[in-house]
Amino acid sequence: MIEIRSKLKVRRAAYDLKIGGALRLPFELRQKSRLRTRLVSGEEVGLLLPRGEVLRGGDLVTASDGRIIEVIAQPEPLLHVECATPAAQARAAYHLGNRHVPVEVGDGYLRLAPDHVLKEMLAGLGANLREIEAPFEPEAGAYGGGHRHEEMGHGGKIHDHSHEHHHGHDDGHSH
Repeated sequence: MIEIRSKLKVRRAAYDLKIGGALRLPFELRQKSRLRTRLVSGEEVGLLLPRGEVLRGGDLVTASDGRIIEVIAQPEPLLHVECATPAAQARAAYHLGNRHVPVEVGDGYLRLAPDHVLKEMLAGLGANLREIEAPFEPEAGAYGGGHRHEEMGHGGKIHDHSHEHHHGHDDGHSH
């Protein structure tokens, strides 16, 4: 099994690099620093990246056998949100951010993982909603927020140690 331990700091278009494989993953798996998966070719690969490293579509990583592997953001079910005005879109983004939901911010749209409660909330705000399938590239969090700790154990089994860090928001008022 080949291992991937680092991400190149360059994009493919910047250099004439020979790409030796592709790693297609949904966003949920591109956030993991420890993962056992397969390249598009079917070849088994172990992801052993520094903690907190998020892979984005188009990123290049190096394999233990010297190959450069391109990361592909796998299309996944998403809720596509459009609003009639920039103010309405900002309001929708504000309410999603208040719930610490990963959101992709595009030119004239927001995208998030399907969630019936958030769908209802957004409809109540007057947003136009569509369910689509597309690569998901949400904004990087401002604080880091909750994150996962994973370890590759014996026999290649992944051990997940999830927890959240709560960030106090002091509004200046004593309660």
